[in-house]
Amino acid sequence: MTSLSDHSSDLTLRIGHEELIIRGRYETLSIINDILIALWFISGSVLFLSESTTTIGTWLFLIGNMQLPIRPVIRLARRMHITRIGGGAGAASQDF
Repeated sequence: MTSLSDHSSDLTLRIGHEELIIRGRYETLSIINDILIALWFISGSVLFLSESTTTIGTWLFLIGNMQLPIRPVIRLARRMHITRIGGGAGAASQDF
């Protein structure tokens, strides 16, 4: 087991390589989710410029709004996963 802390105690790696892989996967999911949310809102905004496409623009805004809570769900799942594999309370309390 490796323990690595930076000077501000923001990062503590307790179980090594496996934890980094898990964190990386969840971070990638979060980034993809954020990109999709941005695309829904940008597309919806463009579609609001014409009356004929306002309905689909409204649906894209709704999709974007429904997707917003996915990010905290991803973060919570990551915390639970890291805690379950033995990262302990210190590792589970970290946010990236």
